[in-house]
Amino acid sequence: MTPHLVIFDCDGVLVDTERLTNRTMAALLTEYGCPMTGPECQKRFMGRTLEAVQETVEQELGRKLPSDWLVQLRARDLESFKSGVSQVPGVAKVMDMLDQRGIPYCVGSSGKYEKMHSTLGSAGLLERLKDKLYSAQDCAKGKPAPDIFLLAARSMGHTPETCVVVEDSLPGVMAANAAGMRVYAYVDDPVCDRDALREAGAILFERMSDLPGLLVSGA
Repeated sequence: MTPHLVIFDCDGVLVDTERLTNRTMAALLTEYGCPMTGPECQKRFMGRTLEAVQETVEQELGRKLPSDWLVQLRARDLESFKSGVSQVPGVAKVMDMLDQRGIPYCVGSSGKYEKMHSTLGSAGLLERLKDKLYSAQDCAKGKPAPDIFLLAARSMGHTPETCVVVEDSLPGVMAANAAGMRVYAYVDDPVCDRDALREAGAILFERMSDLPGLLVSGA
């Protein structure tokens, strides 16, 4: 079935930010006594809210992180984005195809609105997406709970079973499944766990140029 609504994740699906943001977060957590590399950070926390990351790290450390750690992290992220953020190659053509076919789309992200405005703006995608951004900051629970995708579908006027999700993380795939939506996983990043994504119910694809055919065919 051709979808009535396509919900895109943001980081790693629309904008090429996963490596950059996880390198920044790993450096900060290392300073706080929880050493890890950028790839390790990405593998462990990709797709989760920062609040969920904080809870996990504090359990491991056996103590609280500084009260302003999220403020510090977001400031470092925004500073790093000033040097430029790239679109995921081919994603603009996917949205062009959806526009041509009259298929609506939106964004459902764990990221805050401020971050999405910064990254999408830098990548040249904000103008076409600014009125259809949905963030887990408006939800009771972040991914892997389905809240963000259910919010996006409801706000856009569609029922969950007519929507599809484009993700790149395991929590995101789990959230889409919990919402009752078909989900495609973009697996260009070598850090991603393809087996786990497939076992969680995702349809895997390696190039954005492959996505239009999948969406239209309902494969």
